[in-house]
Amino acid sequence: MIVPESAEHRPVLFQEAVAALNIAPGDRCVDGTFGRGGHSGAILGLLGRQGALLAIDKDPDAVAFGRERFGADPRFHIEQGSFGMLKRFTDHRAWTGAVNSLLLDLGVSSPQLDRPERGFSFMEEGPLDMRMDNSTGMTAARWLTEAEAGEIIRVLKAYGEERFARRIATAILTAREREPIDTTARLAEIITAAVPVREKGRHPATRSFQAIRIHINRELEDLRDGLDQALEVLTIGGRLVVISFHSLEDRIVKRFIRDHRRGDRFPPGVPVTQTQLCPRLKGIGKVLRSSPEEVRENPRARSAVLRVAERLA
Repeated sequence: MIVPESAEHRPVLFQEAVAALNIAPGDRCVDGTFGRGGHSGAILGLLGRQGALLAIDKDPDAVAFGRERFGADPRFHIEQGSFGMLKRFTDHRAWTGAVNSLLLDLGVSSPQLDRPERGFSFMEEGPLDMRMDNSTGMTAARWLTEAEAGEIIRVLKAYGEERFARRIATAILTAREREPIDTTARLAEIITAAVPVREKGRHPATRSFQAIRIHINRELEDLRDGLDQALEVLTIGGRLVVISFHSLEDRIVKRFIRDHRRGDRFPPGVPVTQTQLCPRLKGIGKVLRSSPEEVRENPRARSAVLRVAERLA
């Protein structure tokens, strides 16, 4: 059994994801969401001297940690950026079309959630930032200051599936007239007061914080871009392994695999064989979810879904 080096930052579905990558000693692998290197450490442990690993992360802190932790290993390379830039990074190394496995562990990482100054969590007071790359781009506080009501409603509905989006947007606009909304605690307080119904086991601000984070970091756009590029980056027989944590992400992954498993579309009635449809992926195994034991140890694992596909052509 492979054990992550840090139990504190143990990835969800860790053993299952590493096994699904199907790593051979000489492979070229990509960890598209480095985080604190739990998966990368395991991958390096399975690679031989001729193997290589490219890690990617938006977060400058994660990249600095990766260089400190694994920088002395000549098989390890890390880039700061989104996995939506995947092909750019593999083109640079002449890896495009030659990658044997690609892992995407979606969403915010535990170190980001655990540090109040990053502004991802409503559980502790912190500046309302929410940027995965906190060296550039618009903070959540600035967006909430500038966004019109219609845009806030759209984001809360589309990315948080928040049924009280209109009430929350109205409350935000009213509150920002009095003073800027620049801390996580203040935003959480505004949302809590605006939501008339309580869900058991869920903070009233959960959906809104998720929605704003996804919008600020373009997470779903990056996911679509990264999946499309995976078809070019992976070699034939290469594995794509994706762990998602909410229905919006998983829906995109599920449809992507389904569409490319079906292959090309032809008008109804056109006689074509399965081979002539040119499917580009096949699904591997069943959808995996966290065990009850893992959920007890890590409640965040409750919503995790792991899907695996293999490139055919």
